[in-house]
Amino acid sequence: MIGAQAGKGMNGAATRLAAALALCLLSACASNPGGGSTAELKTASDQTVAEKRAAIRLQLAVEYYQDGKYEIALDEIKKAIAADGDYADAYGVRALIYTAMNELPLAEENYQHALRLAPRNPELANNYGAFLCQRANRPQEAMRHFDAAIANPSYRTPVSAMVNAGQCSLKTKNYDAAERYLLNALRFNPDLPATSAGLARVYYERRDYGRAGFFIHRLTDVSTLDTLSADALWLAIRVGRKSGERANEASLLAQLRRRFPGSPEFAAYERGAFDE
Repeated sequence: MIGAQAGKGMNGAATRLAAALALCLLSACASNPGGGSTAELKTASDQTVAEKRAAIRLQLAVEYYQDGKYEIALDEIKKAIAADGDYADAYGVRALIYTAMNELPLAEENYQHALRLAPRNPELANNYGAFLCQRANRPQEAMRHFDAAIANPSYRTPVSAMVNAGQCSLKTKNYDAAERYLLNALRFNPDLPATSAGLARVYYERRDYGRAGFFIHRLTDVSTLDTLSADALWLAIRVGRKSGERANEASLLAQLRRRFPGSPEFAAYERGAFDE
């Protein structure tokens, strides 16, 4: 499956959530835990001392998580939860950390607890959907979480859930749904590599090689070859062969051979399996 940045899969969701939290943790942007409406939106001035302490600890946890220091990040999460036991984002970040550590049952437990605390939080819904599709291999279950995130008017980055839903639909070979989600993502943000990569996959699978080639060109216009995944490089090679545009094949192959010599994609190239 083509990744969230034409190569990183829905693991890119982890980076997006961490980045979003880094922007809003200290400004009281967490969802209302009960999911209900309030008379006024909560702002930074409404935070209690405990909530501010929890937000600072979570900010530290995010930074340690991004640095790959997972055990230290978990310690900071514990301190955040000790300060505010209903802090949904803390459980969401702990789910990301456990996912990175391949502690999948613990990750799912934390996602579910986070969503019980904040059932209308679209970022949590999107990230849990990505977890279900990619790591838990439950793509059908994942789709309702993506749809909930996309439909939430408070979601600042619905394109993330659109792309994830498109990629998850590709995983189940539901090409009509994948096309619909990815075209919506394209309208929202035309420059995302993942969108062009996903649409190239859709049209390649439909044997519409002209359109597939168009989106491969878009992909290589917005991405450098050294950022593409093995899957994206291999797709680009196959699309070029099918469409008769093989001018870039040598460069694509060089990247595939140098960066992914042990990959299934390179093995397929070596045995000439262009139609698998």
